[in-house]
Amino acid sequence: MNCSRSLATSILAAAALVTSLDACAQPAKQEMVPALVGFYNVENLYDTLDAPGVDDAEFLPGSAKNWSAERYTAKLDRLAKVIASMGKDLHPQGLAILGLSEVENATVLEDLVKRDALKARGYRVVHEDGRDRRGVDVALIHNPALYKVYAHRSYRLHMADTAFRTRDQLLVSGVLDGDTTHVIVAHWPSRRGGEKRSEPNRKAAAQLGRHIIDSLMTRNPAHRILYMGDLNDDPVNSSITRELKASGDRNRVTGNILFNPMYDPYQKGIGSLAWRDSWNLFDQIVINQALLTGEGGRYRYYGVRIFNEPYLRQQEGNFSGYPFRTFVGDTYQAGYSDHFPVFLILVRDANK
Repeated sequence: MNCSRSLATSILAAAALVTSLDACAQPAKQEMVPALVGFYNVENLYDTLDAPGVDDAEFLPGSAKNWSAERYTAKLDRLAKVIASMGKDLHPQGLAILGLSEVENATVLEDLVKRDALKARGYRVVHEDGRDRRGVDVALIHNPALYKVYAHRSYRLHMADTAFRTRDQLLVSGVLDGDTTHVIVAHWPSRRGGEKRSEPNRKAAAQLGRHIIDSLMTRNPAHRILYMGDLNDDPVNSSITRELKASGDRNRVTGNILFNPMYDPYQKGIGSLAWRDSWNLFDQIVINQALLTGEGGRYRYYGVRIFNEPYLRQQEGNFSGYPFRTFVGDTYQAGYSDHFPVFLILVRDANK
């Protein structure tokens, strides 16, 4: 199903969605307490050092991109500004949890959370090195005052083609204000070589994600589970609807069927990245039934936002309205990322 719209139409639709959520997703302070959980593909957050065993040559000083300490620092400051702003109107400390993709190592994450815009929150880093050829991984940062991590591990996708290498999936387990909450961060294989040709790789990644989720739900179906990431597929693709078993219809979310809050925005033509004048919504956060309904715990799902503030959009030229990215090819744009971040609003009753 092709739900693409023209870029101009989609920008208007996106603005309308944000306005709608601004009106309805403001939990009354006397009645509900919010918790915010997000995901952000930060577009190649590399340091300036040559890492052995990975292909990071394009992000070294002297490369065609002319990557430098100054550009690295500027990117950290821009990303910190975005993260600090997400959900600040709903919770004074913003995001409790943020999954990230396209980060080179733990060092860049530690540098990020120490930037002026973020350091007062005391975000902590969860990261494990994977084996992606470009050396980029998924990771998670969290505010320990809001989400207390007690365990984490990574899962590797093994394929029949042993030369195939992609990002690991990161499972982080913790307690969110009394609720045991598991977060899985993923960055599925890209569409390089064509959507159909590369589809089996994403289906395999979805199956791995499903395996992790099923293992968690077998242990305790009341635990809250969030599966998030750049899935390189849209909410209607079979990797998500059939392999991950995620539906946009609340009424279908029973047993092992997951709820995908990104389905409705996608059907409205709203996305998190643009390609050839149409939108994709690859950046998704999927939740289990317990988190959707609130049964067996405190927090429940309330709403979703694609964080597409005007400063995160290209303002002129052929790519006006697209995410304002750091590079287009080797041309430095001094932007943020080629993806918009997304976040969920969870709420609990104030008297719980």
